[in-house]
Amino acid sequence: MKVGILGLGEGRSTMSAVLQSNKLELKMVCDMSIEMCKRRAAEFNFHNYTTNYQHMLDDADIDIIAIYTPDHLHAEHVKQALHYGKHVVCTKPFIDDLSKAAELLDLVEKSGRRVFVGQSSRFFEPMKKQRQDYEAGLIGDLITIEAYYHADHRWFLDKPWSLQNAFKWLYGGLSHPTDFIRWYLPNIEEVMGYGMLSSNGAKGGLKNPDTMHFIFKATDGRIARVSGCYTGPVQPATRDSEMSCILRGTEGCSQGDYMDLRYAITDKTGEERIITWEHKLKHYFRFEGKSHHAGEYQNYLEYFADSITEGFTAYPDIKEGVGTIALLQAMDRSLQTGRPVKVDEILAEYHLTVNQPGA
Repeated sequence: MKVGILGLGEGRSTMSAVLQSNKLELKMVCDMSIEMCKRRAAEFNFHNYTTNYQHMLDDADIDIIAIYTPDHLHAEHVKQALHYGKHVVCTKPFIDDLSKAAELLDLVEKSGRRVFVGQSSRFFEPMKKQRQDYEAGLIGDLITIEAYYHADHRWFLDKPWSLQNAFKWLYGGLSHPTDFIRWYLPNIEEVMGYGMLSSNGAKGGLKNPDTMHFIFKATDGRIARVSGCYTGPVQPATRDSEMSCILRGTEGCSQGDYMDLRYAITDKTGEERIITWEHKLKHYFRFEGKSHHAGEYQNYLEYFADSITEGFTAYPDIKEGVGTIALLQAMDRSLQTGRPVKVDEILAEYHLTVNQPGA
């Protein structure tokens, strides 16, 4: 399937993913900055670029448009792609304004095209294995989930946009572990959280909380918790992982450690196992440090391509993506009000009823 990529900052990983895939072909890339286009052209020796989104929309050969633009532009860019008959991959968070959700949901229904939300963390090796073992029943019935994303992202303070009022770690970082919660407990009905701006964050110029803890309650009574800390030191990798998902079940427990490509499980037989994927480091981390995770992008792009050719639904789809935004906005409102917030209250404000399970 032929792909066009919009936004070549984060889209750098997507270029690498598509160019190394045998299921996808890169047809065109687009960025409003001609300097960025030239930089990526030189890096990947791919020279079919444009600074005009319309050029990609008009290309009848392009099957999928992958969108990696700033959050506030997602809704309009998705809308345009659907109008031109393209399938869409959109990076998380899906949209920043739920008032635009109904129109997009209706457009997907009418167009017959598919929208997939790039919640990349699900497609990392430890999380894929954790899900596989969970679905095989190795830990029994799920009791609770704990997920976190703790990272020393003080280097983000060098990016001018991170110091704007619009930037919130709630959406930029905590959406990853929150997605783990929705993956296993999709029907969250209420959330309560507290947040603070650390002295490091305040000194660096951040405007919104960089340290947050939340408790979730699902409609069936199960609870979960999520935490995020983004502007301070973290434990050594031998002790901790920057991002982790812990499932506690009736007959076992499992933990997927994202950055470290490490997975541990105590299953219903009482056997304990630890698995690592050092041999796949170059698949996932293809650039300097661990700032871009092209391998998981390739995993989810190929999964989405398969869903189109084989006729199954790729999750998170647009409905699940909208439901996750409603949950994140409930979390945001809890931080602002200091009280529990029901997700249905957020959805009702926009006349939406999409907070149903995904896959």
